[in-house]
Amino acid sequence: MVRHSPLALAILAMLTEAPMHPYRMQQLIKARGDDEVINVRQRNSLYQTIDRLLRGDLIAVRETGRDGAFPERTVYEITDAGRDTSRLWLREQLAQPAREFPAFPAALAFLPLLSPEDVCRQLDTRIGSLERELARVRAARDGALARQVPRLFLLEVELIIATLAAELEWVRGIVADLKTGNITWSEAWLNEVAARFALPAEDASCNPDKVAPPT
Repeated sequence: MVRHSPLALAILAMLTEAPMHPYRMQQLIKARGDDEVINVRQRNSLYQTIDRLLRGDLIAVRETGRDGAFPERTVYEITDAGRDTSRLWLREQLAQPAREFPAFPAALAFLPLLSPEDVCRQLDTRIGSLERELARVRAARDGALARQVPRLFLLEVELIIATLAAELEWVRGIVADLKTGNITWSEAWLNEVAARFALPAEDASCNPDKVAPPT
């Protein structure tokens, strides 16, 4: 069973349109703005994903040839199994939220490693980054709308905008609470909390590395 990924689904979707070589796939993803949600910055990832789909019989080699002065290129096509699999993956990803592990929530879990003042400074910086990214994506969306791109092909951009806007509002609220002291911590308070929520003492009988004291 081939492991699915956004890039794998994108490759199958493009090959559903027509046979093509990897460079054409990469250029189409970028030209359509799908690189906002699909990482094609590393061409190695594209080729590795193609190899996985090829080994899984989801795509096949259509032809290998040379176009003028360009290096030799392999053109791929989708198989019947690839068409069925692409629909299956799409249904699953639309219907079932994936349990992902993004970096920002993980960082929030360990805020006490820094002081409240330091965290406030870092989140202030994040606010600026979110504002710029939100403005950039909105401008891209507005440009696409000006070119009369149908909304069907901009839904992923709408989701990105909504997600960025929600995160920006939330981070602004956290920074406000940090500045007013509604959220704060100190070493003494952290020690108190750690003691209050400490796990029960480890049972020596469950730990083979713990040697019982002599009697």
